[in-house]
Amino acid sequence: MSLLEHVEEPADLRTLSHAQLADLAEEIRRFLVRHVSETGGHLGPNLGVVELTLALHRCFDSPRDTLLWDVGHQAYVHKLVTGRAAGFARLRHRGGLSGYPSRTESVHDHIEHSHASMALSYADGMAKARQLSGDTERHIVAIVGDGALTGGAAWEALNNIAAAPERPLVIVVNDNGRSYAPTVGGLARHLGALRLHAGYERLLGWGRQALDSAGIPGQSVYRALHAAKQGLKDVLAPQVLFEDLGLKYLGPVDGHDIPALEEALERAKAYPAPVIVHCVTRKGRGYRPAEEDATDHFHGVGVIDPVTGNPLRPGGLSWSAAFGGELISVASERRDVVAITAAMPGSVGLTDFAERYPSRFFDVGIAEQHAVASAAGLAMGGLHPVVALYGTFLNRALDQVLMDLALHRLGVTLAIDRAGVTGDDGPSHNGLWDLVLLQAVPGLRIAAPRDLPTLAEELGEALEVSDAPTAVRFPRGAVGQAVPSLRRTGGVDVLRESLGGGILLVGVGVMARTALEAADRCARQGVETTVVDPRWVKPLPPELLRLAARHSVVVTVEDGLRTGGVGTALMQALREAGIDVDVRVLGMAEGFPEQGTRAELLTEAGLTAQGIAEAVISVAGVALTA
Repeated sequence: MSLLEHVEEPADLRTLSHAQLADLAEEIRRFLVRHVSETGGHLGPNLGVVELTLALHRCFDSPRDTLLWDVGHQAYVHKLVTGRAAGFARLRHRGGLSGYPSRTESVHDHIEHSHASMALSYADGMAKARQLSGDTERHIVAIVGDGALTGGAAWEALNNIAAAPERPLVIVVNDNGRSYAPTVGGLARHLGALRLHAGYERLLGWGRQALDSAGIPGQSVYRALHAAKQGLKDVLAPQVLFEDLGLKYLGPVDGHDIPALEEALERAKAYPAPVIVHCVTRKGRGYRPAEEDATDHFHGVGVIDPVTGNPLRPGGLSWSAAFGGELISVASERRDVVAITAAMPGSVGLTDFAERYPSRFFDVGIAEQHAVASAAGLAMGGLHPVVALYGTFLNRALDQVLMDLALHRLGVTLAIDRAGVTGDDGPSHNGLWDLVLLQAVPGLRIAAPRDLPTLAEELGEALEVSDAPTAVRFPRGAVGQAVPSLRRTGGVDVLRESLGGGILLVGVGVMARTALEAADRCARQGVETTVVDPRWVKPLPPELLRLAARHSVVVTVEDGLRTGGVGTALMQALREAGIDVDVRVLGMAEGFPEQGTRAELLTEAGLTAQGIAEAVISVAGVALTA
């Protein structure tokens, strides 16, 4: 029986010796590489927290004690030691184990979302609730990455946590020097300075053991040396940043040394006030392909060869890479174009841009609000910033889009990556809300390219706008083949034309391709449709209203919520123009889609060629009998 098979719950870890724990750690790494290579997922972060997770579950009694994993990229080991090993066969698949903490999976999980920098706020609220209820016997532990501490929300929480020293709380900083990419900013330099003293701490530990063994004289020498060391350390390592906030600081601790981790965690556990335990780990530890990957140490991988780490399902040109290439092309001719990312240069296609134009590239860390507000300042300085964010993370900066960009009528372009359904990263990562939320932003213009040529064209058009913010949205996955138009009228691309004036099918962005396929199926059933791509979906082109007026029914298809999106906007615009035409909106239902592939979720929503064709034929039948 393997050691991992012996661990069915956290209490089982406390029966193992430190030698057995070292063996278990290596077994867990082999398990993770074997399973994640088959399903894809966040491999590097989890390889880096094996020992830390084991130490946490030995020192604290989950679920009686609450362990909060910020983001959750590093929660796979936690899932393993809380009895979910069997679920890894379907990790991130429909009906399988979530890639993040999930309250529906286990009583050991407490947070559903997977956005960074928020665990400390949850911890602060939980500590207040327990204080008010008189529950002072259970511990709250928040595990945050160094990257998460580049987010402003984390520091807002720390400020409140420090203001109440009577509420004990353990904050574990998992410091691997990287979030998706290398952690940037002043905090990163601060933690880097502390890391320099990790060897010094180990040397001190060795000296303490030697002097302790010498009895009382040796112990007196140790105390004197420790006092001198503390004075020197205060000069060399600015942990006073935390202590000046009112937070006790312990560390740095070797995050792969279980006895050292347990000693630090037990000290933190006994401390009657908030305390930070600074653990230094290595992302991708124990798996050579991940350790040697300079980009992000296999932060997130698809299906890979477990021996070499090479992808086994290489796709075509991704939308992210296509966007990055087009931005480089534009930037070669326009020196005013600059790019901003929030700790994800590779994920949003900006790695090559950063290498080509390092002085015109800004990685602000996991700080989407600052990214957008900083872009406002850059625009005020005469530049045209392009802020590249995932659709789900753009939600965090909506106030800045509204008040800092739109109110000031600034020429800033938002590149919204992973817009629409994303799938296997679960409910919190879908980018379903941009077309709804951004509809309310005055003056903002939104483009939705359907293929590579329209991406290049619409990005160029967005960059020409200097008196309002613009957004260019595109999905996750490969770009695919170009979808040519028959003609363009008033800014609207006509992709398929029917002379009958019956059904107008409006495909938004990448859904234009699916709409065309649906039109072919409709034609085989005797229902002819005209298919158009409006290209810019906010504001809607006036020509789209004129086209709608010449048809009996309009069906819109969008990769976003069907309530409040493009279809809803078209219905309102037609009503205000006095155009009486029936509009049917196809899109995603309100709510949070369950985990699954993009294809699975689109199929369930009826956003496939077959599903759209069935909807159009149904509408046509109603129209013909009316």
